[in-house]
Amino acid sequence: MGFSTLIDILGSTIVGGMLLMILFRLNDAATQNTYNYGADLIVQQSLVEVVQLLEYDFKKVGYCRDWTKIPDPSQAILLADSTGIRFLTDTDNDSNVDTMRYYVGSADSLAGTPNPNDRMLYRVVNHDTPGSANLGITQFRLNYFNALGQQMSFPITNLSQIQTIQLSITVESSYAYANDYSKVFWRQIRLAARNLRNR
Repeated sequence: MGFSTLIDILGSTIVGGMLLMILFRLNDAATQNTYNYGADLIVQQSLVEVVQLLEYDFKKVGYCRDWTKIPDPSQAILLADSTGIRFLTDTDNDSNVDTMRYYVGSADSLAGTPNPNDRMLYRVVNHDTPGSANLGITQFRLNYFNALGQQMSFPITNLSQIQTIQLSITVESSYAYANDYSKVFWRQIRLAARNLRNR
């Protein structure tokens, strides 16, 4: 009788331990799913915010309420490289020409976040202090195309030939779960400012 009781206790301990391990794994899976869904939502919201701002500003390249102040919109782009752009526009629709610049900082500019790849996106109007946003951007790439749809190679020496812009953005979460960052990618194939076509 004593030996079978020990076997019953040992068997129930093993079964109880297995059930406890299953509960721990279920809890870990539920925690991971909750974290991933929350991180995905934050990353997608960040992407939507940055894309809406960029599309709004980029479509106004070469625009001025008083068109005589930018008579040749083909001269509106002042700098065009793969990680930044500077152009003429009228940001607040007051008939004054403003200079706007977008660029990303280095990965070291956000050394305080756990994600080693995220960068700060900067927006500068005229000579004001750069406005910056930590939206988890890990890639910000610009490609430029001429009127024939051919991609222009860097460095671009003749900025007046730029007709359309391709914008690629990758946003990642600042924090990882089990070294896995939530990621979302977006690409605007042909972003064309209407004023660049007025030549």
